[in-house]
Amino acid sequence: MKHTDIKSILTDPSFIGKKTVICGWVRTSRDSKNVAFIELNDGTSLKHLQIVIDKADFEDISSFMPGGTALKVVGTVVKGMVNNAVEVNAEEISVLGVSPADYPLQKKRTTLEFLRTMPHLRVRTNTFNAVFRVRSIAAEAIHRFFQTRNYVYINTPLLTGSDCEGAGEMFKVTTIGYSDQYKNEEEYYADDFFGRRAGLSVSGQLEGEVAAMGLGKIYTFGPSFRAEKSNTQRHVAEFWHVEPEIAFAELDDIIEVAQSMIKYIISDVLEKCPDEIDFFSRFFEKGLREKLNNILENEFAVLDYTEAVEILKKADADFKFPVEWGCDLQTEHERYITEKVYNKPVFIINYPKQIKSFYMKQNPDGKTVAATDLLVPGIGEIIGGSQREEDLDKLLAAMKERGMNLDEYKDYIDLRKFGSVPHGGFGLGFERVIMYMTGVENIRDVILYPRTVGNIR
Repeated sequence: MKHTDIKSILTDPSFIGKKTVICGWVRTSRDSKNVAFIELNDGTSLKHLQIVIDKADFEDISSFMPGGTALKVVGTVVKGMVNNAVEVNAEEISVLGVSPADYPLQKKRTTLEFLRTMPHLRVRTNTFNAVFRVRSIAAEAIHRFFQTRNYVYINTPLLTGSDCEGAGEMFKVTTIGYSDQYKNEEEYYADDFFGRRAGLSVSGQLEGEVAAMGLGKIYTFGPSFRAEKSNTQRHVAEFWHVEPEIAFAELDDIIEVAQSMIKYIISDVLEKCPDEIDFFSRFFEKGLREKLNNILENEFAVLDYTEAVEILKKADADFKFPVEWGCDLQTEHERYITEKVYNKPVFIINYPKQIKSFYMKQNPDGKTVAATDLLVPGIGEIIGGSQREEDLDKLLAAMKERGMNLDEYKDYIDLRKFGSVPHGGFGLGFERVIMYMTGVENIRDVILYPRTVGNIR
């Protein structure tokens, strides 16, 4: 049906004095002797549009007032009483969808934990209106960042026969399911749909490297899946992943691109989502705008892993996990470095090769690889990247050392045979950067339907 977006009415003064049609859901309502007021929202704006009802013009307004009711309103846009607001004097109102008394979004029960029990309705709250608007703007900014820099957008497969990370945390894909009719795993998979083991992709990196070796600079932006039983505020089983791959690039180049991308996204969100940032600053993280502006105004720190370990060993802090060279840094370590030492994002570089993936470029010292993680205050890691190993012999040695099946990576290995070049890339956990920009502490609250251990809906 033809109607005008509420955002347009709230932001365009030319609507004042004109009759218009608005559709939306009742957020709140209040009644008085002669006049009633409805706050209507259609999802196009964090702010609501006030509908003013002169009760003398309507026989019965009771069906218009319940929260969650969907309405179509015909009326004249007029100036409001405060802060240059506008409102609509209703002339006709029709109910598009009734909302009964058991509508669950009542003010007294709208904690984030409670709202997770109703993902189909929580999008109607101010919090999730703001979250998903920021998410939308950030996604568009990511595409624009890469598209204006000559990157090619690639869609890598979600069904794969190889484990990019080599950690075995993949969801298996099969058309057979449970069966006791096969003597062994090899026989089972030979009879399956693909004739071999298959799973959901944990990363599009390997296929992204394939594309970069012909297209130069590419990026992927899509879902990844990890069967990692980490029931924390930072982990979900299905998440969105931004992964550029860049030919003729070394670690310093990768760091430069990652920093520029993060700043570009934040700048765009600050410009286009001022109401949402104010909302999050008020209800989720005091000083959020100042924190984000600080990101734009300062260079990120770059810290060698070995030096980071020394800082942590000397720290006046009671860490749950002990720190020694060769350990994988935990969230508590990452947050200490970003929050207590630097108070800004930090790239940790040159990790021990034993704790990083097989494809990362081995440094001349024989102990470390040219890898980097971007750590941010309050969250920890949001980017993991590296220069990739372009030397065939070194790559094969790393794979054999890990006992990997080389047949599953034939295409990837071939890239090192035919015109291999220095190259690299990184992966950005999209939900984590949304958490950082909004101050929302749980990753379950920045994705529409979170998939976690023991929970799918």
